[in-house]
Amino acid sequence: MARLARPAASARGWRCAPCPRPGRSRPDTPPPRQPRRGHDRHEETGGADYVKLNNQFVVPVVAGKQVNSLVVMSLSIEIGEGKRDIVYAREPKLRDALLQVLFDHANMGGFAGTFTDGNTLDVLRAALTETARGILGDAVRNVLIVDIARQDM
Repeated sequence: MARLARPAASARGWRCAPCPRPGRSRPDTPPPRQPRRGHDRHEETGGADYVKLNNQFVVPVVAGKQVNSLVVMSLSIEIGEGKRDIVYAREPKLRDALLQVLFDHANMGGFAGTFTDGNTLDVLRAALTETARGILGDAVRNVLIVDIARQDM
């Protein structure tokens, strides 16, 4: 099997580059990605359930006294197996607390510029997870950012 390579300056189309031989890696191949902090912390303790929160979160990004953009997010809660019911039972309180974390993040400039940077999202995930644990207890493993988009105005 061949891989497509970038076209040469004078080429009209794509050229094929040979695949590396088994056991050898290409020098331009990036190293394998390591899992982000916290995402694999509970894997050894058994199964997990994932509860997608029903509605998206909409967060205004304000500069001065004007809304400059809107951030729309979908979140899921990674929770211990068989504990889905506590998420649904406390969802209004959970949504309120998570929305406050998102507002605080926006007010600190967390959604400005390259807001999808890994470190920026790690800080946000950690704050969301800590807040969810405060509402739902230790059954919460992580809060996952499933979708995120910013619409500049």
